[in-house]
Amino acid sequence: MSRGVRVLFVTLVLGVLSGCAAVTHHQNVDKGQVLERAQVEIAEEQLLDVWIGLFDPGKLPENENKARGLSMEIRKAEARYMPVQLRNIMEKTGYWGAVRVVPAETEGGELLVNGTILRSDGEHLELEIKAFDATGEQWFSKVYEYQLEAEDYNGRSAADPELFRPLYSAIANDLATYRAKLTAAELRNIRRVAEIRFAADMAPDAFAGYLQEDRKGHYSLLHLPAEDDPMYRRVLAIRERDFLLIDTLNGHFDNFYAELDEPYFEWRKARSAESAELRKLKREANTRKALGVAAILGAIAIEALGGNSTSRSTGTLRNMMVLGGAYVIKTGFDKSAQTGIYSDAIEELGESFSTEARPIVVNVDGETHELTGSAEVQYARWRDLLRQIHSSETGLPASATDLTGSRSATSDHGF
Repeated sequence: MSRGVRVLFVTLVLGVLSGCAAVTHHQNVDKGQVLERAQVEIAEEQLLDVWIGLFDPGKLPENENKARGLSMEIRKAEARYMPVQLRNIMEKTGYWGAVRVVPAETEGGELLVNGTILRSDGEHLELEIKAFDATGEQWFSKVYEYQLEAEDYNGRSAADPELFRPLYSAIANDLATYRAKLTAAELRNIRRVAEIRFAADMAPDAFAGYLQEDRKGHYSLLHLPAEDDPMYRRVLAIRERDFLLIDTLNGHFDNFYAELDEPYFEWRKARSAESAELRKLKREANTRKALGVAAILGAIAIEALGGNSTSRSTGTLRNMMVLGGAYVIKTGFDKSAQTGIYSDAIEELGESFSTEARPIVVNVDGETHELTGSAEVQYARWRDLLRQIHSSETGLPASATDLTGSRSATSDHGF
């Protein structure tokens, strides 16, 4: 094979591989973005339940100026706050069944929406959103970006509609658009796969054989349990318990959202105003420094170009220009120092951002269990408890779990 043919072959292979890879699109959301709602009632069997995972808080900007006033504590609070916002928006559309915020990726959901915070500073919000259904099919991967100005906060309060609502509406609209492409049979298949994946998670020895997973993490049904299968009915009853626990956790997320709503709005408002003032101060400081340097250079030029008589006649002027220039430079640096004060104020606004889930007490078959720790830990312990319950009821071994309570073999495709 000649070198030219080899180059062409490699190019074609790389082109095919890049075409197969998931592509992340980018959208700058317009302020006029409107939420789309279902025009007719959708049949219950065609409604998918949605799980919105707690967002990944991402990383703070490496640039010191861009990261000023931000903190990972605020980001972690946002990672719990923003999924609730998206859930509230999606519930208004009429396209979905139950929409819930879940603390971890676990088996049993019909549609999972994951998010990563790429940027959030009060003026800019940039989220990377990925959506997968229970079959492992990725609906899309997309970055949504929305920008506000400090003036947009004028006359607004936490009680007003969310200023970043257009971004969440854009996400909800894209999810609804993709859903509309699916046939009724495809929607039913997604729901069935979700049920069997939950069953296989609870009792892998009994139900793992009903599913097939390919190399890409896509699931397909080999066959279904009989409708009157007592073990399958027991698993579905356990799944309903799981939904109830998730609903309880959503109550906690709602409380956190309500408590955070006002201080978070005020923080974003202040952060935006301070950032705008920061930019203004820097412009003024740079202008003052430039004028000061120009005045001093002007005085030096007079000294250099003029003779003795000129130096004597302009001595007072030159001294005033040097002193005045030095003063202007100093005030420029003084204004730069004020930026640190504003940054400190922004950081202080974020000190109160923290969360700890309240303990949940559950009664299972006459036994009381208290779930403590973060929401993620509580839910992991709950799933372990469900597996133990099913194991004790059926005599079948529970699936292996790691320290977080997740299955030891977790798919890379959403669930």
